[in-house]
Amino acid sequence: MAEWPQEFSGRPVERPSVSKRSSPRSSPRTPRASSPRSPASEDFTHFDRSGQAHMVDVGAKPATRRVARAAGRIAMARATLDKVRGGGAAKGDVLGVARIAAIGAAKRASDLIPLCHPLPLSRLAVDFRFDDAASAVEIEVTAETTGPTGVEMEALTGAAVGLLTIYDMCKAVDREMRIEAVRLLEKRGGRSGHFLAP
Repeated sequence: MAEWPQEFSGRPVERPSVSKRSSPRSSPRTPRASSPRSPASEDFTHFDRSGQAHMVDVGAKPATRRVARAAGRIAMARATLDKVRGGGAAKGDVLGVARIAAIGAAKRASDLIPLCHPLPLSRLAVDFRFDDAASAVEIEVTAETTGPTGVEMEALTGAAVGLLTIYDMCKAVDREMRIEAVRLLEKRGGRSGHFLAP
């Protein structure tokens, strides 16, 4: 049978003496944990002063012409590149489907990126180029609108989904394809002015 603790055995229990007055040196106070710093609103515009995510208010900004170009590429085996170029892929016209996918994705960027503003796009262009030296297909997406904010996310989303569509249509013959260098090439319009990637 397990022994009862001394508290229940009827025997007195010695308890450690506690001094009513403790020296500051013998019992240092635990320092208060500092609260995490919130991102500065002027640095990260999608956070307010308390660090909460929010959609940026662009209501007071004037509607101006905005243009953005984004690009990326997908590297693949030489045999896969030849099939894409010649239209011999099992799923059909790879670049034709990828072009439609890129356009559709750019139009739905605000559905995919949580704090992205929905914009009425006035133009979307999708172009492909074969890079034989690198055995890759390159995509370039140009988006344009007249509105209070830029269209970088629309162009970037279109480029990314266009490349993902190429991967999906060719993965049966080449699972080692690599999506690379999705990036903003150029941005025009708005307060930040003209950006051109080096």
